[in-house]
Amino acid sequence: MSDTENTPPVTPSQPSPAKSNDRRRQLLTGLAAVVAVGVLGYGAYYMLVASHYVSTDNAYVGAETAQVNALVGGPVARILVKETQTVKAGDVLLVIDDADANIAVQSARAALATAERRVMGYYANDKALGGQMGAREADIVRADAGIKAAEAEVNRTKFEFERRKNLATSGAVSQEEVVATESAYAAAIANLNAARAARIQAQAALASAEGNRQSNATLIAGVKPGENPEIMAARARLASAELELERTVVRAPVAGVVTRKSVQVGQQVQTGTPLMSVVPISQAYVDANFKEVQLKKVQPGQEVELTSDLYGEGVKYKGKVVGVSGGTGSAFSLIPAQNASGNWIKVVQRLPVRIQIDEKDLKMHPLRVGLSMKAKIDVSK
Repeated sequence: MSDTENTPPVTPSQPSPAKSNDRRRQLLTGLAAVVAVGVLGYGAYYMLVASHYVSTDNAYVGAETAQVNALVGGPVARILVKETQTVKAGDVLLVIDDADANIAVQSARAALATAERRVMGYYANDKALGGQMGAREADIVRADAGIKAAEAEVNRTKFEFERRKNLATSGAVSQEEVVATESAYAAAIANLNAARAARIQAQAALASAEGNRQSNATLIAGVKPGENPEIMAARARLASAELELERTVVRAPVAGVVTRKSVQVGQQVQTGTPLMSVVPISQAYVDANFKEVQLKKVQPGQEVELTSDLYGEGVKYKGKVVGVSGGTGSAFSLIPAQNASGNWIKVVQRLPVRIQIDEKDLKMHPLRVGLSMKAKIDVSK
């Protein structure tokens, strides 16, 4: 037999149990060290960074959409914009037929001219009535003079009548002279009564003239012709008619994008009919729905970093917290949740936080209402 055949097989050496335990202990110690370092690192990261921010991806773009309604009734004559068109504040959106409004303006102008002439007549009539009062006062003076003359004539004729009457008893004068003087005396008394009646009539005429002037004065007292209530009322009616005419031209209340256009040329619209909406995308904001446990440190004025799904993480918007809603969405729903039932399950609620977006960022990267956003609020300040 050869030497190789007589050589016994070599058996690999087995590690001792003590060495295996040491190796296991080293591995566990290393793993514990790694876990400890990870925990400490996360704790440090949370204390120094993560605790200073709260974030959510439950956020959406919103805007105070301007509803455009018809302010006057009539058929639509022209529509100058289309759906999704960008408009500026004051741009003409559509025109309502203005034939009736033009007629109303012309009628109001004619009514104003009539009122102006009527009021000028009041002032002219005041002067005329003043002249009439002067004439009536002169009539009274003339009547007084007539009464004095009549009284003198009565005294004279009475004296003559009595003198001749006394002489007639002695036969110095004839009976015819007595009768003549008696008739003259009676005529003088009648003239005196007529003069007194004329004075009463003159006084009545003066009182009537004074009443007419006072009545006319109430229409013009304390105001200039241009400030007379009748003229001011006519001007107001004219202004109202002109406003109705102006409102036949429907303009954009704000700058934005036309949406929800629901009107066609020739359509008969009434006052208050919805025509379209204008979304002011330059004034867009974000409503971020944070969990109630995240809102402890959220305050108005805090800075916010926003990203949109539209532009991706590469485009970041700056924003500020405007305020926190007064209630959750479920609290203001049509049928609020009732938690009095026996199978109640607590659900973490969310509150909308209104965030104002920086105008410069919006101008560079416009957004649209309803787009999804991500919001991260810096609550360290």
